[in-house]
Amino acid sequence: MKKCVVIYNPNSGHTLKKKMIPTYKALIEKYDYKVQFIPTQYKGHAKEIVQHIGYVDLIMSMGGDGTFNEIVYGNSLRKNQLVLAHIPVGTTNDVGRMFGYGDNIEKNIVDCLKGEVKSIDIPSLNKRPFVYVGGFGKFLNIAYDTTRDEKKRYGYLAYIFNAIKDFFTETKMHEITYTVDGKSYDVSCSMMIVCSATRIAGFDAFFKDVKLDDDKFEVFIVTASKRLDILGALGLSILKDPKDVNNVIAFRTSNLKVKFKRRLKKNWCIDGEKLEIRSLTYNIENLHSIKLLIPKKNINKLFIN
Repeated sequence: MKKCVVIYNPNSGHTLKKKMIPTYKALIEKYDYKVQFIPTQYKGHAKEIVQHIGYVDLIMSMGGDGTFNEIVYGNSLRKNQLVLAHIPVGTTNDVGRMFGYGDNIEKNIVDCLKGEVKSIDIPSLNKRPFVYVGGFGKFLNIAYDTTRDEKKRYGYLAYIFNAIKDFFTETKMHEITYTVDGKSYDVSCSMMIVCSATRIAGFDAFFKDVKLDDDKFEVFIVTASKRLDILGALGLSILKDPKDVNNVIAFRTSNLKVKFKRRLKKNWCIDGEKLEIRSLTYNIENLHSIKLLIPKKNINKLFIN
């Protein structure tokens, strides 16, 4: 019999109920797995569990994008990496939606276990891997500044409330030098997003035809300083090719270096969490390719191979 460990965040979203765990366990066991459920107890716990656990056939994440980020991070530190799966039960669930999951946890489990194992590119910031999005600047700190209590009370609306507050605060411009394909460019920007995703913050991502196995990530830089111009750049980039939008620099690459003139006051956000590393220089590259069991629904859209 195969072994499956489910790492779950008891504080994620509104849908994960402790009383339902025996039901989820029985459902997974129908697919010939011996199952163990382990709750996370503190920030970073999921990473530690995966990093130090012995061999199992499947590690399943039950939580938000941040929980899955920790599991991917822990897996990347292993000598022999494990096959992962992600059942979304967070507030926004960008990664889960991208993979084709809905709101029904039981159906998501079945769709996952009937799915396929695919290799996915994992970008990183100074060797710290993230799953689908990293960035800094206007609006980017909202994900980690929104408190757990706010998310529990208001759900996704908590992010909207804080985004409105942030809109009316002064826009901080960041002087950076970014290097891509051997060429360096100086720019003043209000935000930068590095992503490998079809959804960000509950909205369609800026880049169309995103592939998760092309050894590329997408880069989106907004140079506008006025608040309405920033919103305009974001909105138009969702509707059409961001390369054709004013106040936007957009490209795909596999290696990027970003150097700041001054240290960030609000650090990078990666997969909804604050990046622990602080530096004036960040190297972004694809470090790891993880094996992920996902539903078949969106595979043809997301993968080349």
